Amino acid sequence: MSTTTTTTEREPDAHESTILRLKGDKATNAIKYPRYLPVWEKHVTASPLEEKHLLTPEAKVKKLTPRFGTELRNVQLSALTHRGLDDLALLAAERGVLVFRNQDFKNIPIERQAEIVRHFGRLHVHPTEAHPEGYPSFRVVYRDPEDPTVTANLRYGTSDKAKPVSSTLFHVDHSAELQPPGVTFFWALEIPETGGDTIFSSQVGAYEALSDDFKKRLGGLLVLHDNTAQIENSRKAGGPVRYEPVKVTHPLIRTHPVTGKRGIFIHGFSQRIVGWKKEESDYLLAFLNDLIVKSVDIQVRVSYEEDTVVVWDNRILSHSAIHDWEGSERRHMIRVAAHADTPK
Repeated sequence: MSTTTTTTEREPDAHESTILRLKGDKATNAIKYPRYLPVWEKHVTASPLEEKHLLTPEAKVKKLTPRFGTELRNVQLSALTHRGLDDLALLAAERGVLVFRNQDFKNIPIERQAEIVRHFGRLHVHPTEAHPEGYPSFRVVYRDPEDPTVTANLRYGTSDKAKPVSSTLFHVDHSAELQPPGVTFFWALEIPETGGDTIFSSQVGAYEALSDDFKKRLGGLLVLHDNTAQIENSRKAGGPVRYEPVKVTHPLIRTHPVTGKRGIFIHGFSQRIVGWKKEESDYLLAFLNDLIVKSVDIQVRVSYEEDTVVVWDNRILSHSAIHDWEGSERRHMIRVAAHADTPK
């Protein structure tokens, strides 16, 4: 008894036909990656890429102070091309801090957010602080009065006697690294109705306020930056320690690699001037600190609206959060920064 097998034939589609045509009858010479064989599809169309600059005719630009800080509207960060992001880096280098309003940034995919900031360099990972699950380069800034597990302030303790008179604490982010962050993105997820601003101080402006003779004396001085206390405090509290303490020396006066402007590079983790006696170092650093902290004419205070993204150049300014809001309102922010050059 014989058995007949029936098969259903079908016409190969265009892709399969191309594969068969190129393979011919040589079954022993099978193509390893048929998915990438060439086809010439006439129905596929494309348009040339248009370079989108940062400042288009629709952009509304407002200087926050004459020399420092700029607010921008009608500029969508998520839509910028590489050329637009280059424009952004240059403007941040020139103006210090940029405030972008009405952004969709917080609602685009987190991978896209990372891609945009990665344009400026390798993403920085905070040595001790919290981040969204799976994204260690995203620093979460989160204060919720109704959630003591994340609101506990380990820096000041919990008693009123341990807290300082002012909540401001000016700092340069992660100066105790070989290549501290440069371009930094900071955006609002949830904000209190009022308060919770950030204040920025231009370290270029502080340097330019000095006399020429004093500037000459500061040239060539090195400062030791040390993040041991930050690392060990997290270790003692049972928090993360992503790398061991770092001690590094950087110039007291730093030159921006693009603008050529010079600025005082202290705050954050600066400890002492290398080669000076303690009293001498403390005296000079205290003077420079006062100049940066107390000179209102080189500062700008940024308030947050819904859908605000702030971009700053960490190489040329200090900043501080202001913890002045009351009640049960939550302040939930994200910071992502790219490593910059080694200070020179």
